[in-house]
Amino acid sequence: MITNTRVDEVAAGIYRISTPLDVIPGGFTFNSYLIDDDEPALFHTGYRKLFPVTLEAISKVMPAEKLRWIGGSHFEADEYGALNELLAVAPQATPFGTEVGVMTSLNDYGIRPARGLRDGEEFSIGSRRMKWMYTPHVPHGWDCGVLFDISTRTLLCGDLFTQAGAGLPPVTESEILTASEGMRGMMDYYAHATSTTAILERLAALDPALLACQHGSAYRGDGAALLRELAAKIDGAATT
Repeated sequence: MITNTRVDEVAAGIYRISTPLDVIPGGFTFNSYLIDDDEPALFHTGYRKLFPVTLEAISKVMPAEKLRWIGGSHFEADEYGALNELLAVAPQATPFGTEVGVMTSLNDYGIRPARGLRDGEEFSIGSRRMKWMYTPHVPHGWDCGVLFDISTRTLLCGDLFTQAGAGLPPVTESEILTASEGMRGMMDYYAHATSTTAILERLAALDPALLACQHGSAYRGDGAALLRELAAKIDGAATT
């Protein structure tokens, strides 16, 4: 059941579009992030069934037809479900994802060809530059990647640091690792790849000031420290 969708600016020009659903006891939020610039970008489309409320939320910030980039972390319904509906209302928008994701899914699913981004590739959306990081199997999916806004040091980190609950604040400065570890312990949705620690260290080296999570609150604080704490937790579990 859809309860309410809210829009909050969580960093300069970055808007969290959040819809809570009762898919688990206590609720669960599904977040998309709209980045306002000369070539606006949307990271995560949300489910196809949420398209009307996502479109309405985008329209509170800008006309949806202004979108130029539409992408996501990996190919699942909550990341790309409404892609084609959004491409239909934003005729100049380009879908994007990892090169693997474009090859395996996006170019078949999308109504327009997608741009596959290389690991470490940067691209401009106007006054700010975005950096793409390929994170295979972290937390899951061969095609997984995350997006970093260099100007605000915001890491749009997909399913990393997922938190359950429907009434969470848009941004928190309280630690979120305990909640996300509780979620991981309950569902074990990580891939436990051999490269996980190295990938998390590469993300920590970006020194993010905001972790824009797809599920739950965004975290404002020492993102590098939190990423390294997560790596230590995973390493510890692997050795016990």
